[in-house]
Amino acid sequence: MPDCRPVKTAHLNNIFTTKPSFRTIRQKTRMLEITQPATPPSFIRQISRPFLRDRLLHLLLIATVMLSILSPQPFTEYRAWVDWDTIATLAGMLLLTTGIEVSGYLEHLGRTIINRLQQERGLAIFLVAASALLSTVLTNDIALFIMVPLTVGLGSISGLPIGRLVIFEALAVNAGSLLTPIGNPQNILLWQRSHLSFAGFTWQMAPLALAIFLLLLLATWFCFPKQTIHVELEDNPASYRVGLLRTCGLLYLAFVASVELGHPGWGLLGVAAAALLFCREIIAKVDWSLLLVFILMFIDIRLLTQLHLIQDWVAAIPHFSRFELFMTALLGSQVISNVPATILLVNYSDAYKVIAYGVNGGGFGLAIGSLANVIALRMAPERHLWLRFHLYSCPFLVLSALIAWLLLA
Repeated sequence: MPDCRPVKTAHLNNIFTTKPSFRTIRQKTRMLEITQPATPPSFIRQISRPFLRDRLLHLLLIATVMLSILSPQPFTEYRAWVDWDTIATLAGMLLLTTGIEVSGYLEHLGRTIINRLQQERGLAIFLVAASALLSTVLTNDIALFIMVPLTVGLGSISGLPIGRLVIFEALAVNAGSLLTPIGNPQNILLWQRSHLSFAGFTWQMAPLALAIFLLLLLATWFCFPKQTIHVELEDNPASYRVGLLRTCGLLYLAFVASVELGHPGWGLLGVAAAALLFCREIIAKVDWSLLLVFILMFIDIRLLTQLHLIQDWVAAIPHFSRFELFMTALLGSQVISNVPATILLVNYSDAYKVIAYGVNGGGFGLAIGSLANVIALRMAPERHLWLRFHLYSCPFLVLSALIAWLLLA
């Protein structure tokens, strides 16, 4: 992996090749301090910032404490409840997708294409399709972190309907990410539990992903007018790290192979070592709080199932019919989000395809159905977008549920 740390040598050369006054030396010393790479404290601060700002993490911590009081368990049980292979897979994907994001090449490609589009409808279809396709390989949240800022920038100079575009991009990453085992966190968990190959899992999800994606493109066609726009984004190809992109691509293939072979931990070790040695910027920019969120979700769901109030219902899950399991996954996602719903159901049922169709369909509907929805709405500059989001998302929930069940039946 190429070294992405900036090297600053100009000021050093000036200091040692001249005989400046004391004031000049002091000024140049200050310049050196400004241009030096980030010191360890700032690096640590950058890593710790998400932990301090993640409200979902704080709520889960409070829930862990409260549930532990209501249903105390040995600490060894907590460790056993966490699916560490899933955590390792998620960590590796976070590192790799962040590396691809840091390379800046995807933004360069997006701006190049956008500069050639002349109609609002065509641009909307491109943004929606790009969001969906990126989410199949970069996970849904990373796809949003790339596409939403680009969309906001477009809107500020062209008058495009930013809010509506962000809503459709959120729907797009939910539709696209359900295709592959690495598109979203619930698929990573289901992939680990089902022991399917990468291709096998993708083939299993392809009919649903294709149907919802075509439905989304049709909706995009009707919701955005065919009017001419004039947008030209400045681009500087020299600022994009093609070498970093290629290296992340190779590591991406190697990591997926390690997961396929059942060794995600070793794959994570290799990816993390490469990032530490050659590009610490990746380490600093990864949202590590997401890993702790998932660890706490594993623990909280299991603590919840220990409560006497719901033990009878949980005990009935293995005896659910396919339709009952599907509806539990679908509607459960609307209440507790699709990742916790997946964690709950995979512990009591091995009908992984039914669960996968239910929880991925449940990503539509209410914003809480998928964390990607919340991320997109929080990144959008428009206020009061939540209500408008549901005007589009809830019909998609109904249609996606109908399509998913017809494919399962």
